[in-house]
Amino acid sequence: VSDLLQRAASDGVPRAVQISYDLPSARWTTQVVDEHPQLLGGVALHPNEAPRLAAEGGIEAFEAAFAEIERLAEHPRVRVVGESGLDYFRTEPEGREVQQESFRRHIALAKRLDLTLQIHDRDAHADVLRILEEEGAPERTVFHCFSGDVAMARQCVERGYYLSFAGTVTFKNAQYLRDALAVTPLEQVQIETDAPFLTPVPYRGRPNASYLVPLTARVMADVLDVDVETLCAATVSTSERLYGPW
Repeated sequence: VSDLLQRAASDGVPRAVQISYDLPSARWTTQVVDEHPQLLGGVALHPNEAPRLAAEGGIEAFEAAFAEIERLAEHPRVRVVGESGLDYFRTEPEGREVQQESFRRHIALAKRLDLTLQIHDRDAHADVLRILEEEGAPERTVFHCFSGDVAMARQCVERGYYLSFAGTVTFKNAQYLRDALAVTPLEQVQIETDAPFLTPVPYRGRPNASYLVPLTARVMADVLDVDVETLCAATVSTSERLYGPW
């Protein structure tokens, strides 16, 4: 971790948010954010994790896991409930009911603790937006690795959500993402890695890490028609509004 953080800082990325996806990674997150002041954390059960727990151990297993997530989320350096949401790419229809219930629980937790909600949305745009409306979205709601089109981006912007773009925005076949970014106000934009996945061009295929964020930032600045310094200043300001001080 120290080496990754040092390399990122040398490339102009001095801080990051460490996001978990299951209980082991959530427990580790609360430890690593105490060891490294450059990091803040997020804890949650990933939308594919909730139905897995229920299928293997029954609803009691999911309930027990979520109860621990609730406890871990009270750690003072945990500022995010996430990533949570819906994933219809890997979850079969029979697992979607518990996945949606898990999403609703995470929304409620974010609001109760006044934390930012980070959403994972894969092949489930309509249901994600519907459930956010039904439950009432937290004041600070971020679509992690935004994957929607222009129409969805406009809906999210109108509702005050934040859109976070990963290395996918640099891919040649992702013009729809660049079009979505182009209609997103600068103050509602975030940049991320989704490490170790979604490595930006020209290093697509190698493990991703925070030191590669500048490659994504340059493409995003071009799409938004601002210089890189303006984009970076805006995203720093927004990240502090979303997550508080490091």
